[in-house]
Amino acid sequence: MGAFTLRWRSWRRPRPATGQRGAHVAHTRTADAGKGLVETRTIDMVPDAERHGRPFSQFTLWFGSNTQITAIVDGALAVTVFKSGALWAIIALFIGNVLGGIIMALHSAQGPRLGLPQMISSRAQFGVYGAIVPLVLVICMYIGFASTGTVLSGQAVNGLLHIDIPWVGIVVFGAMTVVVALLGYRYIHILGRISSVTGLLGFIYLTICVFAQLDVGTLLGAGTFSFPVFLSVVGLGAGWQLTYGPYVADYSRYLPRETPSAATFGWTFAGSVIGSQWSMILGVLIGASAMTAAGSEFLDNQVGFMGVLAGGGVLAMLIFIVILMSKLTVNTLNAYGAFMCALTISTSFTHNTRVRKRTRAAFVVVIVAATVVVALFASADFLANFKNFVLALLMVFTPWSVINLADYYLISKDRFDIPGLYDPRGRYGKWNAAALVSYAVGVLVQIPFLDQTIYTGPFVKLLGGADVSWIIGIIVTAALYIPWAMRRPVAPAATIYPEATVVPEIEALAEEDAEVAGH
Repeated sequence: MGAFTLRWRSWRRPRPATGQRGAHVAHTRTADAGKGLVETRTIDMVPDAERHGRPFSQFTLWFGSNTQITAIVDGALAVTVFKSGALWAIIALFIGNVLGGIIMALHSAQGPRLGLPQMISSRAQFGVYGAIVPLVLVICMYIGFASTGTVLSGQAVNGLLHIDIPWVGIVVFGAMTVVVALLGYRYIHILGRISSVTGLLGFIYLTICVFAQLDVGTLLGAGTFSFPVFLSVVGLGAGWQLTYGPYVADYSRYLPRETPSAATFGWTFAGSVIGSQWSMILGVLIGASAMTAAGSEFLDNQVGFMGVLAGGGVLAMLIFIVILMSKLTVNTLNAYGAFMCALTISTSFTHNTRVRKRTRAAFVVVIVAATVVVALFASADFLANFKNFVLALLMVFTPWSVINLADYYLISKDRFDIPGLYDPRGRYGKWNAAALVSYAVGVLVQIPFLDQTIYTGPFVKLLGGADVSWIIGIIVTAALYIPWAMRRPVAPAATIYPEATVVPEIEALAEEDAEVAGH
């Protein structure tokens, strides 16, 4: 702790003397810059002067992001596609959410310490150019998740507007996503607080409706236990949480550096796991009902069914608003994270640490437009395709999480050369063989254990139909990467921070003040 305190104090500027008034103004106004309408920071480090917020903000953001319709659909998959019994599905999803939530929250705890977007820190493991490999896959994930969310959110918009033209709701929701993503971090957290309240109230009401209208006791008692199916459903829950890993630190990076890691971890874990598990329990029960004639409408129109479940009329409108708020929150996370990753890729070659606001806007608009296009052409077989999508993501992001967390907590131990993350000629170089080879092997070794619609691995049948590919990926990646990276550590003795991180327009104002003081 003492070493960390010394590093933190070395970053803080000493209080300037009278003759240093210009520098003091720059520092003070930099802090004010973080409070403007549009966020200034992108892939650069957030300096201490701009840090703000409390760890509880992580709970409201992730609870609000997970009390949502797509998480309900994810829970329904356990019984409609995997054919699990309802009770065993709930238990398996809980185990998966807890296991995946631990990994996801460990990523979140990195944010306050580094003040960096999650995928920028991946350059410390993969190299400045090497990090592009997982970055491209992450962008595909964002667009995929955002497009599925846009399909469902478009249904909610159309329900509110009483319009039966699918593309209208999709386009309107896309425009809403652009606005919040452009405003940035502060407004994303405000939206998270709003959606956590609407989600809490809406889900309490929906839970009452489920228990009042469905024969929950009969649904929970139906079905038999199958260990292979149980393992697959655990993977479904874990996959839901693990896909947050590549961007969860983006939304904790503004917290003060001295924020306890345990607090960041705990609030993130609680918000994400409680919100997702609650949603998935409702999904399991609704999905089990959907296997009967009484609930079959859910398979064709998930959002419409929720409106009917709520009681129709004004109550349905209110539930559509709940769905819209939660989906707007999580889709904004996807759009924001995607443009951060796109900027990370582009700046790998330009070596810039900052980008103009109009460049940022262009990236956001292009990414959201891509999600809208995918949503417009989405297949009607939504549930089956969503299941395949989640499991495919689990295959490609599990090895990345292993490498990132192993480096941060076991090898680098919170010691980074932050300027070196932006320089391919620096400490981390262009490519890192240990991470890239371990990542590739970690993905490839899962293929024989993968159970997808288009491909079923040879070991799946031997395991009775269980998809344990993600478990194999964790074990093999860790066994290969950790000893390799420990033999060739590149971390500095203590974290190296940038010499200065001042917003250019604020710096210009400070220079003007200094000139006035000189006269």
